[in-house]
Amino acid sequence: MTRQLHLNAFLMTTGHHEASWRLPESDPYAHVRLEHYVRLARAAERGTFDSLFLADGPQLWNSVAQRPAGALEPLTLLTALATATEHIGLIATASTSYNSPYNLARKFASLDIISGGRAGWNIVTTAGAEAARNFGLDAEPAHAERYARAAEFLDVALKLWDSWEDDTILADKAAGVWGDDAKIHPPGHRGTYFSVEGALNVPRTPQGYPLLVQAGSSEDGKAFAARYAEAVFTAQQTLADAQAFYADLKSRTAQAGRDPEHIKVLPGIVPVLGSTEAEARANEQVLEDHIVHEHGVAHLERLLQLPTGTLELDAQVPADLPSEDAVEGAKSRYTLVVGLARRERLTVRQLIGRLGGGRGHLTFAGTPEQVADAIETWFTQGAADGFNIMPPVLPSGLDAFVDHVVPLLRARGLLRTEYGPRQTLRERYGLPRPANQYVRTPAPAPALV
Repeated sequence: MTRQLHLNAFLMTTGHHEASWRLPESDPYAHVRLEHYVRLARAAERGTFDSLFLADGPQLWNSVAQRPAGALEPLTLLTALATATEHIGLIATASTSYNSPYNLARKFASLDIISGGRAGWNIVTTAGAEAARNFGLDAEPAHAERYARAAEFLDVALKLWDSWEDDTILADKAAGVWGDDAKIHPPGHRGTYFSVEGALNVPRTPQGYPLLVQAGSSEDGKAFAARYAEAVFTAQQTLADAQAFYADLKSRTAQAGRDPEHIKVLPGIVPVLGSTEAEARANEQVLEDHIVHEHGVAHLERLLQLPTGTLELDAQVPADLPSEDAVEGAKSRYTLVVGLARRERLTVRQLIGRLGGGRGHLTFAGTPEQVADAIETWFTQGAADGFNIMPPVLPSGLDAFVDHVVPLLRARGLLRTEYGPRQTLRERYGLPRPANQYVRTPAPAPALV
Protein backbone atom coordinates (compact mmCIF):
# COMPACT_ATOMS: atom_id res chain seq x y z
CA MET A 1 0.00 0.00 0.00
CA THR A 2 1.05 3.59 -0.63
CA ARG A 3 1.95 5.38 2.60
CA GLN A 4 -1.02 7.43 3.74
CA LEU A 5 -1.62 10.23 6.20
CA HIS A 6 -2.80 9.71 9.75
CA LEU A 7 -5.17 12.51 10.72
CA ASN A 8 -6.24 13.24 14.27
CA ALA A 9 -8.92 15.81 15.13
CA PHE A 10 -7.85 17.76 18.23
CA LEU A 11 -11.15 19.05 19.64
CA MET A 12 -11.11 22.02 22.02
CA THR A 13 -14.30 23.77 23.19
CA THR A 14 -15.26 26.41 20.57
CA GLY A 15 -11.96 26.04 18.71
CA HIS A 16 -8.24 26.39 19.28
CA HIS A 17 -8.13 30.13 18.83
CA GLU A 18 -8.55 31.75 22.21
CA ALA A 19 -10.98 34.33 20.77
CA SER A 20 -13.13 31.80 18.88
CA TRP A 21 -15.88 31.94 21.51
CA ARG A 22 -16.45 35.64 20.76
CA LEU A 23 -17.50 35.08 17.13
CA PRO A 24 -21.24 35.35 16.33
CA GLU A 25 -21.38 31.70 15.25
CA SER A 26 -19.91 30.33 18.50
CA ASP A 27 -21.86 28.83 21.39
CA PRO A 28 -20.13 29.91 24.64
CA TYR A 29 -21.59 26.83 26.38
CA ALA A 30 -20.57 24.30 23.72
CA HIS A 31 -17.75 22.85 25.83
CA VAL A 32 -20.24 21.24 28.24
CA ARG A 33 -22.77 20.10 25.63
CA LEU A 34 -22.59 16.49 24.49
CA GLU A 35 -24.35 17.29 21.21
CA HIS A 36 -21.49 19.65 20.29
CA TYR A 37 -18.94 16.86 20.59
CA VAL A 38 -21.16 14.31 18.86
CA ARG A 39 -21.44 16.68 15.90
CA LEU A 40 -17.66 17.15 15.80
CA ALA A 41 -16.92 13.43 16.11
CA ARG A 42 -19.27 12.63 13.25
CA ALA A 43 -17.71 15.37 11.11
CA ALA A 44 -14.24 13.90 11.71
CA GLU A 45 -15.59 10.46 10.89
CA ARG A 46 -17.06 11.87 7.66
CA GLY A 47 -13.51 12.99 6.86
CA THR A 48 -12.19 9.46 7.56
CA PHE A 49 -9.87 10.70 10.30
CA ASP A 50 -8.00 8.03 12.24
CA SER A 51 -8.89 9.46 15.62
CA LEU A 52 -10.03 12.39 17.72
CA PHE A 53 -8.31 13.70 20.79
CA LEU A 54 -9.28 15.54 23.97
CA ALA A 55 -6.73 17.45 26.05
CA ASP A 56 -7.15 17.59 29.80
CA GLY A 57 -5.55 18.57 33.07
CA PRO A 58 -6.48 18.28 36.76
CA GLN A 59 -6.75 22.03 37.26
CA LEU A 60 -8.76 25.00 36.07
CA TRP A 61 -6.81 26.43 33.14
CA ASN A 62 -6.20 30.16 32.96
CA SER A 63 -8.70 32.79 34.03
CA VAL A 64 -12.38 32.07 33.42
CA ALA A 65 -12.54 35.59 31.97
CA GLN A 66 -10.39 34.60 28.99
CA ARG A 67 -12.34 31.83 27.25
CA PRO A 68 -14.76 28.97 28.00
CA ALA A 69 -13.16 27.25 30.98
CA GLY A 70 -13.50 23.84 32.52
CA ALA A 71 -13.95 20.63 30.59
CA LEU A 72 -15.93 17.42 30.76
CA GLU A 73 -13.81 14.51 31.99
CA PRO A 74 -12.47 13.00 28.72
CA LEU A 75 -12.89 9.27 29.40
CA THR A 76 -16.52 9.86 30.36
CA LEU A 77 -17.12 12.00 27.28
CA LEU A 78 -15.36 9.57 24.93
CA THR A 79 -17.45 6.68 26.25
CA ALA A 80 -20.53 8.62 25.18
CA LEU A 81 -18.95 9.38 21.80
CA ALA A 82 -18.13 5.69 21.33
CA THR A 83 -21.87 5.00 21.13
CA ALA A 84 -22.39 7.82 18.60
CA THR A 85 -19.65 6.77 16.15
CA GLU A 86 -18.51 3.59 14.41
CA HIS A 87 -14.93 3.92 13.23
CA ILE A 88 -13.01 6.85 14.66
CA GLY A 89 -10.43 6.36 17.40
CA LEU A 90 -10.98 7.99 20.80
CA ILE A 91 -7.87 9.39 22.52
CA ALA A 92 -8.09 10.80 26.05
CA THR A 93 -5.44 12.71 27.98
CA ALA A 94 -4.73 11.44 31.48
CA SER A 95 -1.94 12.33 33.89
CA THR A 96 0.55 9.90 35.41
CA SER A 97 1.32 12.44 38.12
CA TYR A 98 -2.18 12.64 39.58
CA ASN A 99 -3.74 9.22 38.98
CA SER A 100 -3.15 5.67 40.19
CA PRO A 101 -2.26 2.91 37.70
CA TYR A 102 -5.02 0.50 38.73
CA ASN A 103 -7.94 2.89 38.38
CA LEU A 104 -6.67 4.45 35.15
CA ALA A 105 -5.84 1.09 33.54
CA ARG A 106 -9.35 -0.07 34.35
CA LYS A 107 -10.96 3.04 32.83
CA PHE A 108 -9.01 2.76 29.57
CA ALA A 109 -9.67 -0.98 29.34
CA SER A 110 -13.38 -0.28 29.79
CA LEU A 111 -13.35 2.36 27.02
CA ASP A 112 -11.48 0.01 24.69
CA ILE A 113 -14.06 -2.74 25.23
CA ILE A 114 -17.08 -0.43 24.93
CA SER A 115 -15.72 1.14 21.72
CA GLY A 116 -14.69 -2.13 20.11
CA GLY A 117 -10.96 -1.38 20.25
CA ARG A 118 -10.81 2.35 19.54
CA ALA A 119 -9.24 3.72 22.74
CA GLY A 120 -6.02 5.70 22.98
CA TRP A 121 -4.20 7.26 25.94
CA ASN A 122 -2.33 10.57 25.62
CA ILE A 123 0.16 10.14 28.45
CA VAL A 124 1.09 13.38 30.21
CA THR A 125 3.15 14.14 33.30
CA THR A 126 1.32 17.45 34.03
CA ALA A 127 3.40 20.55 34.59
CA GLY A 128 2.36 23.41 36.83
CA ALA A 129 2.06 24.23 40.50
CA GLU A 130 -1.72 24.76 40.17
CA ALA A 131 -2.32 21.06 39.55
CA ALA A 132 0.15 20.04 42.29
CA ARG A 133 -1.71 22.10 44.89
CA ASN A 134 -4.95 20.31 43.99
CA PHE A 135 -3.36 17.06 45.17
CA GLY A 136 -1.81 18.13 48.44
CA LEU A 137 1.59 19.21 47.10
CA ASP A 138 3.17 22.62 47.63
CA ALA A 139 4.88 22.60 44.22
CA GLU A 140 5.07 20.48 41.11
CA PRO A 141 7.54 17.57 41.25
CA ALA A 142 10.79 18.08 39.34
CA HIS A 143 10.70 17.40 35.59
CA ALA A 144 12.94 14.30 35.77
CA GLU A 145 10.96 12.90 38.71
CA ARG A 146 7.68 13.30 36.83
CA TYR A 147 9.05 11.24 33.95
CA ALA A 148 10.51 8.59 36.28
CA ARG A 149 7.08 8.22 37.87
CA ALA A 150 5.47 8.10 34.42
CA ALA A 151 7.74 5.26 33.32
CA GLU A 152 6.90 3.16 36.38
CA PHE A 153 3.20 4.07 36.04
CA LEU A 154 3.15 2.80 32.45
CA ASP A 155 5.06 -0.36 33.31
CA VAL A 156 2.43 -1.13 35.96
CA ALA A 157 -0.43 -0.33 33.57
CA LEU A 158 1.03 -2.71 30.97
CA LYS A 159 1.24 -5.47 33.59
CA LEU A 160 -2.39 -4.85 34.53
CA TRP A 161 -3.63 -4.89 30.92
CA ASP A 162 -1.76 -8.18 30.45
CA SER A 163 -2.97 -9.68 33.74
CA TRP A 164 -5.67 -11.58 31.84
CA GLU A 165 -4.59 -13.81 28.98
CA ASP A 166 -6.69 -13.48 25.83
CA ASP A 167 -8.30 -16.90 26.31
CA THR A 168 -8.93 -16.67 30.07
CA ILE A 169 -12.71 -16.81 29.63
CA LEU A 170 -13.91 -20.37 28.95
CA ALA A 171 -17.67 -19.96 29.50
CA ASP A 172 -18.01 -23.74 29.82
CA LYS A 173 -21.60 -24.09 31.03
CA ALA A 174 -21.57 -27.87 31.02
CA ALA A 175 -18.53 -28.06 33.29
CA GLY A 176 -19.58 -25.08 35.36
CA VAL A 177 -16.26 -23.33 34.69
CA TRP A 178 -16.41 -19.68 33.57
CA GLY A 179 -12.68 -18.89 33.42
CA ASP A 180 -9.21 -20.36 33.84
CA ASP A 181 -7.48 -19.12 37.00
CA ALA A 182 -4.14 -20.27 35.62
CA LYS A 183 -4.39 -17.56 32.99
CA ILE A 184 -4.66 -14.71 35.50
CA HIS A 185 -1.35 -12.99 36.34
CA PRO A 186 -1.39 -10.57 39.29
CA PRO A 187 1.41 -8.01 38.84
CA GLY A 188 2.66 -8.13 42.43
CA HIS A 189 4.46 -4.87 41.71
CA ARG A 190 6.65 -3.17 44.34
CA GLY A 191 8.41 -0.10 43.05
CA THR A 192 9.60 3.40 43.88
CA TYR A 193 6.24 5.09 43.34
CA PHE A 194 3.64 2.29 43.27
CA SER A 195 2.71 -0.97 44.93
CA VAL A 196 0.05 -2.88 42.99
CA GLU A 197 -0.73 -6.46 43.96
CA GLY A 198 -3.76 -7.83 42.16
CA ALA A 199 -4.86 -8.47 38.60
CA LEU A 200 -7.09 -6.01 36.79
CA ASN A 201 -10.82 -6.58 37.19
CA VAL A 202 -11.44 -6.09 33.45
CA PRO A 203 -10.54 -8.73 30.81
CA ARG A 204 -7.86 -8.11 28.18
CA THR A 205 -9.23 -5.74 25.57
CA PRO A 206 -9.65 -5.89 21.78
CA GLN A 207 -6.39 -3.99 21.27
CA GLY A 208 -4.52 -5.69 24.10
CA TYR A 209 -4.05 -2.21 25.46
CA PRO A 210 -4.93 1.27 24.14
CA LEU A 211 -2.85 3.12 21.59
CA LEU A 212 -0.13 4.90 23.58
CA VAL A 213 0.27 8.58 22.68
CA GLN A 214 2.73 11.12 24.09
CA ALA A 215 3.29 14.81 23.51
CA GLY A 216 6.44 15.91 25.35
CA SER A 217 9.36 17.08 23.19
CA SER A 218 11.95 17.76 25.90
CA GLU A 219 14.92 15.41 26.25
CA ASP A 220 13.07 13.45 28.94
CA GLY A 221 9.93 13.48 26.80
CA LYS A 222 11.70 12.17 23.71
CA ALA A 223 13.41 9.41 25.71
CA PHE A 224 10.03 8.39 27.14
CA ALA A 225 8.42 8.45 23.68
CA ALA A 226 11.17 6.30 22.17
CA ARG A 227 10.59 3.69 24.85
CA TYR A 228 6.78 3.62 24.93
CA ALA A 229 4.89 5.86 22.50
CA GLU A 230 3.12 4.68 19.36
CA ALA A 231 2.00 8.15 18.28
CA VAL A 232 3.57 11.48 19.21
CA PHE A 233 1.82 14.84 19.09
CA THR A 234 4.38 17.60 18.60
CA ALA A 235 4.53 21.35 17.98
CA GLN A 236 6.94 22.54 15.28
CA GLN A 237 7.03 25.94 13.58
CA THR A 238 9.24 25.20 10.57
CA LEU A 239 9.80 22.35 8.13
CA ALA A 240 13.46 22.14 9.12
CA ASP A 241 12.65 21.87 12.83
CA ALA A 242 9.99 19.25 12.11
CA GLN A 243 12.41 17.20 10.00
CA ALA A 244 15.04 17.33 12.74
CA PHE A 245 12.55 16.24 15.40
CA TYR A 246 11.21 13.45 13.17
CA ALA A 247 14.67 12.06 12.38
CA ASP A 248 15.78 12.29 16.01
CA LEU A 249 12.71 10.51 17.37
CA LYS A 250 12.83 7.74 14.77
CA SER A 251 16.53 7.23 15.57
CA ARG A 252 15.90 7.12 19.31
CA THR A 253 13.11 4.59 18.77
CA ALA A 254 15.43 2.31 16.81
CA GLN A 255 18.10 2.65 19.50
CA ALA A 256 15.49 1.60 22.07
CA GLY A 257 15.07 -1.66 20.13
CA ARG A 258 11.74 -0.78 18.54
CA ASP A 259 10.68 -0.53 14.91
CA PRO A 260 10.71 3.18 13.95
CA GLU A 261 7.63 2.53 11.81
CA HIS A 262 5.77 1.74 15.04
CA ILE A 263 5.91 5.35 16.23
CA LYS A 264 3.89 7.92 14.26
CA VAL A 265 4.84 11.59 14.44
CA LEU A 266 1.89 14.01 14.16
CA PRO A 267 2.69 17.75 14.33
CA GLY A 268 -0.16 20.13 15.08
CA ILE A 269 -1.50 22.49 12.43
CA VAL A 270 -4.13 25.21 12.86
CA PRO A 271 -5.65 25.69 9.37
CA VAL A 272 -7.32 29.08 8.79
CA LEU A 273 -9.11 28.60 5.48
CA GLY A 274 -10.44 30.98 2.84
CA SER A 275 -11.48 30.65 -0.79
CA THR A 276 -8.53 32.95 -1.59
CA GLU A 277 -5.35 33.66 0.34
CA ALA A 278 -6.59 37.19 1.00
CA GLU A 279 -9.84 35.83 2.46
CA ALA A 280 -7.89 33.42 4.68
CA ARG A 281 -5.72 36.28 5.94
CA ALA A 282 -8.83 38.34 6.60
CA ASN A 283 -10.37 35.46 8.57
CA GLU A 284 -7.17 35.20 10.60
CA GLN A 285 -7.22 38.94 11.27
CA VAL A 286 -10.81 38.79 12.53
CA LEU A 287 -9.73 36.27 15.14
CA GLU A 288 -6.65 38.25 16.12
CA ASP A 289 -8.74 41.41 16.47
CA HIS A 290 -10.85 39.65 19.10
CA ILE A 291 -7.89 38.77 21.34
CA VAL A 292 -7.94 40.43 24.75
CA HIS A 293 -4.25 41.21 25.13
CA GLU A 294 -4.32 41.48 28.93
CA HIS A 295 -5.17 37.78 29.08
CA GLY A 296 -2.40 36.98 26.62
CA VAL A 297 0.19 38.89 28.64
CA ALA A 298 -0.77 37.11 31.85
CA HIS A 299 -0.58 33.70 30.16
CA LEU A 300 2.78 34.49 28.55
CA GLU A 301 4.26 35.66 31.84
CA ARG A 302 3.24 32.37 33.46
CA LEU A 303 4.71 30.34 30.60
CA LEU A 304 8.00 32.28 30.68
CA GLN A 305 8.02 32.20 34.50
CA LEU A 306 8.20 36.00 34.78
CA PRO A 307 6.78 38.19 37.56
CA THR A 308 3.43 39.81 36.85
CA GLY A 309 3.87 43.13 35.08
CA THR A 310 7.20 42.26 33.44
CA LEU A 311 6.07 42.22 29.81
CA GLU A 312 5.18 45.27 27.74
CA LEU A 313 2.94 44.80 24.72
CA ASP A 314 5.06 46.72 22.23
CA ALA A 315 8.45 45.55 23.47
CA GLN A 316 10.22 42.27 22.80
CA VAL A 317 10.49 39.55 25.42
CA PRO A 318 13.43 40.04 27.82
CA ALA A 319 16.83 38.92 26.57
CA ASP A 320 17.84 37.33 29.89
CA LEU A 321 15.25 34.54 30.07
CA PRO A 322 16.36 31.31 31.77
CA SER A 323 17.50 28.34 29.68
CA GLU A 324 15.29 25.28 29.23
CA ASP A 325 17.40 23.39 31.79
CA ALA A 326 16.27 25.82 34.48
CA VAL A 327 12.58 25.31 33.72
CA GLU A 328 10.62 22.62 35.59
CA GLY A 329 7.34 23.16 33.74
CA ALA A 330 6.55 22.53 30.07
CA LYS A 331 10.14 22.59 28.84
CA SER A 332 9.64 21.98 25.12
CA ARG A 333 6.82 24.52 24.79
CA TYR A 334 8.90 27.10 26.66
CA THR A 335 11.78 26.60 24.22
CA LEU A 336 9.49 26.76 21.19
CA VAL A 337 7.89 30.05 22.25
CA VAL A 338 11.18 31.70 23.17
CA GLY A 339 12.74 30.52 19.89
CA LEU A 340 9.79 31.88 17.87
CA ALA A 341 9.95 35.26 19.59
CA ARG A 342 13.70 35.63 19.08
CA ARG A 343 13.92 34.17 15.57
CA GLU A 344 11.27 36.55 14.20
CA ARG A 345 12.03 39.43 16.59
CA LEU A 346 8.38 39.63 17.64
CA THR A 347 6.98 42.12 20.08
CA VAL A 348 4.88 40.75 22.92
CA ARG A 349 1.75 41.89 21.08
CA GLN A 350 2.82 40.05 17.91
CA LEU A 351 3.82 36.96 19.87
CA ILE A 352 0.43 36.84 21.58
CA GLY A 353 -1.19 37.03 18.14
CA ARG A 354 0.94 34.16 16.87
CA LEU A 355 0.17 32.02 19.92
CA GLY A 356 -3.53 32.86 20.05
CA GLY A 357 -4.49 30.24 17.49
CA GLY A 358 -2.46 27.24 18.57
CA ARG A 359 -0.34 28.02 21.64
CA GLY A 360 2.85 27.32 19.66
CA HIS A 361 1.53 24.94 17.00
CA LEU A 362 1.89 25.94 13.36
CA THR A 363 -0.91 28.30 12.28
CA PHE A 364 -1.39 28.29 8.50
CA ALA A 365 -3.72 30.71 6.74
CA GLY A 366 -4.44 29.93 3.12
CA THR A 367 -6.66 28.29 0.54
CA PRO A 368 -7.54 24.60 0.79
CA GLU A 369 -4.96 23.93 -1.94
CA GLN A 370 -2.25 25.75 0.00
CA VAL A 371 -3.08 23.88 3.21
CA ALA A 372 -3.06 20.56 1.32
CA ASP A 373 0.29 21.51 -0.24
CA ALA A 374 1.80 22.24 3.18
CA ILE A 375 0.53 18.96 4.60
CA GLU A 376 1.84 17.02 1.60
CA THR A 377 5.25 18.70 1.79
CA TRP A 378 5.75 17.90 5.47
CA PHE A 379 4.43 14.36 4.94
CA THR A 380 6.65 13.55 1.95
CA GLN A 381 9.78 15.39 3.13
CA GLY A 382 10.45 13.46 6.33
CA ALA A 383 8.71 15.77 8.79
CA ALA A 384 5.46 13.96 9.66
CA ASP A 385 3.49 10.72 9.45
CA GLY A 386 0.28 12.71 9.70
CA PHE A 387 -1.14 15.73 11.47
CA ASN A 388 -3.02 16.82 14.53
CA ILE A 389 -5.72 18.99 12.92
CA MET A 390 -6.56 21.88 15.26
CA PRO A 391 -9.44 23.97 13.83
CA PRO A 392 -9.30 27.57 15.08
CA VAL A 393 -13.11 27.72 15.29
CA LEU A 394 -15.52 24.85 15.94
CA PRO A 395 -17.57 23.45 14.37
CA SER A 396 -17.08 25.54 11.20
CA GLY A 397 -13.30 25.05 11.01
CA LEU A 398 -13.56 21.26 11.11
CA ASP A 399 -16.39 21.26 8.57
CA ALA A 400 -14.34 23.45 6.23
CA PHE A 401 -11.31 21.16 6.50
CA VAL A 402 -13.39 18.04 5.87
CA ASP A 403 -15.33 19.59 2.98
CA HIS A 404 -12.45 21.37 1.20
CA VAL A 405 -9.05 19.96 2.22
CA VAL A 406 -9.88 16.26 2.69
CA PRO A 407 -11.08 15.85 -0.95
CA LEU A 408 -7.76 17.26 -2.17
CA LEU A 409 -5.77 14.88 0.02
CA ARG A 410 -7.87 11.98 -1.24
CA ALA A 411 -7.39 13.01 -4.87
CA ARG A 412 -3.62 13.00 -4.30
CA GLY A 413 -3.76 9.47 -2.90
CA LEU A 414 -2.66 10.64 0.55
CA LEU A 415 -5.83 9.79 2.50
CA ARG A 416 -8.35 6.96 2.44
CA THR A 417 -11.68 7.57 0.74
CA GLU A 418 -13.55 5.28 3.16
CA TYR A 419 -12.85 3.27 6.26
CA GLY A 420 -13.53 -0.18 4.88
CA PRO A 421 -13.84 -3.13 7.31
CA ARG A 422 -14.00 -2.39 11.03
CA GLN A 423 -10.53 -1.97 12.50
CA THR A 424 -9.12 -1.23 15.91
CA LEU A 425 -7.35 2.10 16.36
CA ARG A 426 -4.07 0.25 16.59
CA GLU A 427 -4.71 -1.47 13.26
CA ARG A 428 -5.63 1.86 11.66
CA TYR A 429 -2.27 3.24 12.72
CA GLY A 430 -0.57 0.22 11.17
CA LEU A 431 0.52 -1.21 14.51
CA PRO A 432 0.52 -4.84 15.63
CA ARG A 433 -1.57 -6.06 18.53
CA PRO A 434 0.91 -6.48 21.41
CA ALA A 435 1.68 -9.93 22.72
CA ASN A 436 0.84 -10.61 26.36
CA GLN A 437 4.04 -10.31 28.39
CA TYR A 438 3.05 -13.23 30.60
CA VAL A 439 2.51 -15.68 27.75
CA ARG A 440 5.65 -17.39 26.53
CA THR A 441 5.94 -17.76 22.78
CA PRO A 442 6.59 -21.44 22.05
CA ALA A 443 10.08 -22.14 20.73
CA PRO A 444 10.14 -23.04 17.03
CA ALA A 445 10.27 -26.74 16.29
CA PRO A 446 13.77 -27.99 15.34
CA ALA A 447 14.36 -28.33 11.62
CA LEU A 448 14.22 -31.82 10.23
CA VAL A 449 17.55 -33.01 8.85
